[in-house]
Amino acid sequence: MSKLSIGRAERVRFLHTGDWQLGMRRYYLDEAAQADFAEARLAAVERIVRLAAEEECDFVVVCGDVFESNQIEAKTRLRALEAMRGTVPIYLLPGNHDPLDATAIYTSRIFTEQRPDNVHLLDGRVEMGAGVELVGVPWRSKRPTEDPVAAGFSAELEEGKLRVVAGHGQIDRGHPKPERVDLIGMNRVEAALADGRLHYLALGDRHSVSEVGESGRVWYSGSPEPTDFVEERPGFVLRVDLSAAGIEVEQRQIGRWSFEAKSVELMGIESVEALATWFDGLEDKRATVVRLVAEGQLTLRDSAQLEEVLDRNDNLLAALDRPAAGRWTVLPDDVDRERLGLEGFAREALEELQSQAQKEGDGDAARDALGLLYRLVAEGRDRDGGGE
Repeated sequence: MSKLSIGRAERVRFLHTGDWQLGMRRYYLDEAAQADFAEARLAAVERIVRLAAEEECDFVVVCGDVFESNQIEAKTRLRALEAMRGTVPIYLLPGNHDPLDATAIYTSRIFTEQRPDNVHLLDGRVEMGAGVELVGVPWRSKRPTEDPVAAGFSAELEEGKLRVVAGHGQIDRGHPKPERVDLIGMNRVEAALADGRLHYLALGDRHSVSEVGESGRVWYSGSPEPTDFVEERPGFVLRVDLSAAGIEVEQRQIGRWSFEAKSVELMGIESVEALATWFDGLEDKRATVVRLVAEGQLTLRDSAQLEEVLDRNDNLLAALDRPAAGRWTVLPDDVDRERLGLEGFAREALEELQSQAQKEGDGDAARDALGLLYRLVAEGRDRDGGGE
């Protein structure tokens, strides 16, 4: 453990994390992928516990949204508490997803009876040792009516002490409605840093690791496992070394999952092959979610090849989101028509589908039908030995 001297803190070292959101569900994951996703979040907690011990931290502070909600199932609660079991104290701050209200997990029988000895609810002031004070400002409802961290550093601090405040919420700077009363007032934070009432503000709510301001003492740790495509730098925890002489914050990567948004312009078989190569380059497909937006124009043959690439990766990835909006246009060329070899009513149907496929908004069904028609006829000819 870090060494704390009598009367004054020589140094305190801790891990700053938050937004675990244990019990989170993603609607686009099937049952197997959802199970992997849930397991990954618990595994991230276990890695945090091990890291805290390996780095000889004095404690771990989890800055809100430990759980996805106060209504998650008992199995998830029990497994979460077991994952936190260790030798380093862990302090859990209720956030907007899991507020300290009448339904709070933190006052439930499971939590109070099954909580490991090293796991604690952070509700107020805790003396971490001679010279160090940890203050948590929990959410008590989903709709706070005041600055969600200001109470943590409102009191004066004994000279020579260090104060770490844990909070959860959005800051007023850069917010579209900075006048809102439930935002963190950065002017108040910086005044407290300047006059010695605050030495580090550990924040949760933002899922990407980020420093706030220029003091080096206000950080969002981000979520240790990513949760969505909009997050810029998820998957980290922060190791903080704090002393009267200064501060050092280091980022430690924890996350294994990734959310990849991919936009492609489809123009010929080369673009399809390039997309296939991009998919092949993804390192851990079972822990990767891809959102694909594809635009452009392909022949029936190239479109069929694209569908094969997508179908293959749909089975390999945790999830592949390919929405109808922005789909590519499928236009048969002479090679397509020659290979299909349709005549009479079948040829007329092909031409009608081709016409429908070029229409804005309602051409998806026609494009799907064209692709299916091509694949069925082509596969039939291949089985009969017709080839190209």
